[in-house]
Formats: sequence, structure tokens, C-alpha cells
Amino acid sequence: MRALTSELWRPDGVACSPFHDIPLYSSDGDKSVLNMIVEVPRWTNAKMEIATGELMNPIKQDIKKGKLRFVHNCFPYHGYIWNYGAFPQTWEDPSHVDKSTSCKGDNDPLDVCEIGYKIATRGEIKQVKVLGCLAMIDEGETDWKILAIDVNDPLAGKLNDIMDVEKEMPGFLNATREWFKIYKIPAGKPPNAFAFNGEFKNREFATSIVNETYKYWTDLIQKKTDRVTNLCCDNVTCQSPYLIQKADADAIIAKSPAPGPVASINPSVDQWHYIPAN
Repeated sequence: MRALTSELWRPDGVACSPFHDIPLYSSDGDKSVLNMIVEVPRWTNAKMEIATGELMNPIKQDIKKGKLRFVHNCFPYHGYIWNYGAFPQTWEDPSHVDKSTSCKGDNDPLDVCEIGYKIATRGEIKQVKVLGCLAMIDEGETDWKILAIDVNDPLAGKLNDIMDVEKEMPGFLNATREWFKIYKIPAGKPPNAFAFNGEFKNREFATSIVNETYKYWTDLIQKKTDRVTNLCCDNVTCQSPYLIQKADADAIIAKSPAPGPVASINPSVDQWHYIPAN
């Protein structure tokens, strides 16, 4: 871990936004394979996320009360139990009340839990297929969690819908729901709640959520909505009012701070937290 709090996006040496410039779908004609941006590799604790309100949207470690944020290890889980990230070109509209959850969106790209066996790297673009979703309610906001698997994973051929996960990976869905329920408790927060009584929804339902949030993002990037709150929509590939020149994007990155030295991490980051059973 470095003293850096962000990672600026330059795939193939070209500056771009992971929020807006990476296409949602891996190929134009095939909507079954999607691109996922990895923010947090499995087993790690640093709360990294696409900084939606900053120029070119770097992947940045969340800061709370002036301190870099790490998720707590709620026994028996260490860090995140999947490769965690987001679907680019999606947006959970904070003015839209979801008919399924009766809550508004959280103003972020759609979250993704990639459940394959390989540990990813931060900033990696994975090609995944959607399996299902969980509807978490986070402090009164809808926060969908899409479950997906790397299309190159050995299990990918056997996992085509959410019940396949239970069959091939018994206990994994329960562990996922439990992780999201308790992970904020050591910070003094109540357990997270879920719509549908915590039931995982199938691939068809999850795909409808992806499509819906892609539409909201399309309206956002085309400036067809006036509901933008604290978002930076500058991009170098979309034909939109927010389009900037690649030279301008390079200049933004050139002005960013240089990487800092390796920094020590407080040993408390590795502490176990034991959560009483309900």
C-alpha cells in the first residue's frame, strides 16, 4: 500500500474516465458479456472506489473523518470476499424511487461482486456475465449488488443464473448476504437491511437493473437530466456535451500529485471483529 489515495486511469497510455469512457458491454453486438472495473481485489481492506466527483474519476481510497478508510474484518471474513467493483456507464439515479425497494438510488455506478477464483488487480477490466443481484438498503438508499463471474473462470460454463451459484458454491450466497449485513457494525452502524427479505434475484431481474441504470447514465452523459449532484462527467469518448479533448485529459493527469513513498498501515486494519449472532 502506498501513501497514494488515488490511481489515475490510463489504459494503453490513453487518459480516460473509468466511469464514462470504458464501455459497459464488451462488444457492440453481444450484451451478455459486460466490462467490470475492479476497485477492490478480493481479501483486501482498502475502501477504493471510482471518484465520481473528480476530474477523470480516478480510483481513490475513501476518506472518512480525515482518515483513509478500510473495511473491518468481521470474523470469519477478511476484507472483501469477492473482487469488488463497478459497471462503467451505469448510474443509480438519486432522484429515482425504485419500485422494488421504495428507496432512491445512491448516486454511484452499479456495484459488482465478481465471484471467480482469480484475485484481480485494482483497476483491472474484467469481462463478466451477470448471474443475479441483491437489493441492499444502505442508509435509506438503494444500493444494488450485482453478482457476476469472469467469463474465463473455470466455473463460468456452469454458472448461468443465481441458483447455479448455490448449487456449485454452496454457502456462498448466504456468506455474501451476511457480509453486507454486518460489515459496518464495527464502525457503530446498524446492520444493513435488504429488500425482498434478503432474497437474491435471478439473472433476468439483475439484467433489468443493469439496463435501467445504463439508461440513467445515458441521460446523465447526454445532459438530459438536471438531477446531477456532485458528479464530474468529463470524458474523451462519448459524443456528449461533456466531451473534452484527449490533450485536456492528459493535462489533468499531468497535474496530479506524483506517487508517494510506501506508507505503513496501522496493524489495527488486520484486527478481527466478532459480531454476535442475532
